[in-house]
Amino acid sequence: MSQAAARRLDAPLAAHFAALPAPWQVFPEPGLARIAAFVDARRAAGACIYPPRPLAALEQGAPEDVRVLVLGQDPYHGPGQAHGFAFSVPEGVRPPPSLRNILAELARDGHPNSAARGGSLLHWSRQGVLLLNAVLTVEEGAPGSHAGQGWEGFTDALIDRVARSPSPKVFLLWGAYAQAKRARIAAAAAGLPEALGPLVLTANHPSPLSARRPPVPFIGCGHFSRANDYLVASGLAPVAW
Repeated sequence: MSQAAARRLDAPLAAHFAALPAPWQVFPEPGLARIAAFVDARRAAGACIYPPRPLAALEQGAPEDVRVLVLGQDPYHGPGQAHGFAFSVPEGVRPPPSLRNILAELARDGHPNSAARGGSLLHWSRQGVLLLNAVLTVEEGAPGSHAGQGWEGFTDALIDRVARSPSPKVFLLWGAYAQAKRARIAAAAAGLPEALGPLVLTANHPSPLSARRPPVPFIGCGHFSRANDYLVASGLAPVAW
């Protein structure tokens, strides 16, 4: 099996849902069945679907462990790129353009050694950074191909669960698609004491098409240091970006 083939969806999606960690079981079973029916049918029809483990980001901890949530749109659609963590690629894979801009902003924002790690952001995930796409599967060469099939309801429920968790946390919303979730986050966190409410930071998407454009260029946003400042002020350890 080629390296790219090994990074395709490796089992029926229903099996992935069956193994979903209990703390993340926040979406009705009929909704999960609808998503699984679509994805499994496309897989059975021969579609090359990425990533191999769509729920991988949820395996790193419980909602209460999340300190930062980075929201993407859907997985990379090129061979071998997506591995279940928004914006991240497996070790040894060349970072796509948006990820290169993320690494550039990290260096500009006081983390010059981050780029030396390559394009894998798993070290973020292990520190309570949830790298979540709104849609968790995609077909090769077809961005957005699994949008509108139920994933959005599932990931909205995950976002709500994190936002309601009574601990300080940061949401990084890059681009209009992610920023559209801002009101949802505020509504989910409305019952929390102010000291435990989330910090929401917004900027343009890190894509080369928008990373340096107004109104809020991604390059220069300083989100990584601002997130750490908030975490430290809240009595939590900073993220080693």
